[in-house]
Amino acid sequence: MNQLRLDPLSGRWVVVSTGRSERPYSFLTRSPWVQPEPVRPCPFCPGNEEITPPALETYGPSGRWLVRVVPNLYPAFKGDEPFVVANRGPVFTQATAGGIHEILIFSPEHNATLAMLGQEQVELVMAALRDRLEEHASQPNIRYTQAIVNSGREAGASLEHPHGQLLGMSFIPRELAEEQARFARFVGSCLLCTTLEAEEDSTQRVIYQNDRVVVACPFWSSVPYEMLVIPREHNPHLHKSTTEDLIAVGEALRRTLGQLAYAVGDVAYNIVFHSAPYRVGEPYHWHAHIWPKAATRAGFELGTGVAINVVSPEEAAETLKVSALTR
Repeated sequence: MNQLRLDPLSGRWVVVSTGRSERPYSFLTRSPWVQPEPVRPCPFCPGNEEITPPALETYGPSGRWLVRVVPNLYPAFKGDEPFVVANRGPVFTQATAGGIHEILIFSPEHNATLAMLGQEQVELVMAALRDRLEEHASQPNIRYTQAIVNSGREAGASLEHPHGQLLGMSFIPRELAEEQARFARFVGSCLLCTTLEAEEDSTQRVIYQNDRVVVACPFWSSVPYEMLVIPREHNPHLHKSTTEDLIAVGEALRRTLGQLAYAVGDVAYNIVFHSAPYRVGEPYHWHAHIWPKAATRAGFELGTGVAINVVSPEEAAETLKVSALTR
């Protein structure tokens, strides 16, 4: 039976329509990377460091980096200009695009996705993420940093070597502003603390949990095998979280992405970390979204903003839990 489910973080409705998964070619695997001839060297592999700008941070033993942070050669945001809006006509509004755009390289290994990394390597990645967000927070013109991982061409990656991106900006984007408003309007305790408790009470959609983090296919999942990573400790800001919580979230990402690959195959995915804007605190609870690219958005989704999910989160969670037991 088809259902409408409301996403309390965005306020958007989601259609859960499992019968549509029976259509031919309902799910997508990621496209192979094809390099034109001559093959250009990967700028993120060891030995090619001169191709990128000088590193902002390196982690690892002297003379050998394990995690590296470099400026993006093609930044979406650049410079220390404050956010200034100008009207250029009755419907033409523009603003300065000052900010920071950085690349977080997860590993020297060219094909080492987050799911393939060892626990200690993931800990270094999370430490680098925290350190760079702390640095961004110290910049007076930066109000918010969006940390993302695009894995696969379908997810928006332009290079195969696994990496994340940190985009520090001088404004608060709409998605974050909407989430902040939803937290503020939620009656009772924190919206995500309540979600965490409700998902654990339900038991149907939780796919990974320990004493510091819970991962669930949320009740309102908008895409097949969507996952929500929630630290148990209430904290608005990722960069102010304890080292133990950051390690736990990194390990949860590593494990659940492994479950996804085992259960569904080699699908592209996006990871988005949501943390409160730097000079704003409560009410908020930082978290991470995992959105696999197992299906495409079509005209209905683009025209209405209403997603159609062809795999119920209950079914997705069951598949992922089985994969954890058998892999």
